[in-house]
Amino acid sequence: MNNFDITFSPLTLDDIEETFNYYEAHQTGLGKRFNSQLQLTLKAINRNPFFASVRFDDIRCAQIKKFLYLVHYHIHEADKLVTVIAVYSVYKNPFGT
Repeated sequence: MNNFDITFSPLTLDDIEETFNYYEAHQTGLGKRFNSQLQLTLKAINRNPFFASVRFDDIRCAQIKKFLYLVHYHIHEADKLVTVIAVYSVYKNPFGT
């Protein structure tokens, strides 16, 4: 399978920064470990975005190993593009309701 390009919504970058800061505030180096696991998850999505299950309409969610976070993304198959919509804790409601 050919690799897909990955883009991020602006709010996703905020999610990632907030999570990094949260983990670093609790334990030095934990934010870096989170980012490493996130990068591995993004590489897996890049290689085969269809591996994760569909959770909401056409939004797929990939688990970040060792952390209780999911990468929420949409596949634009014709453009070979993945848009990451959120990096969200499994304890939070992604719709805010």
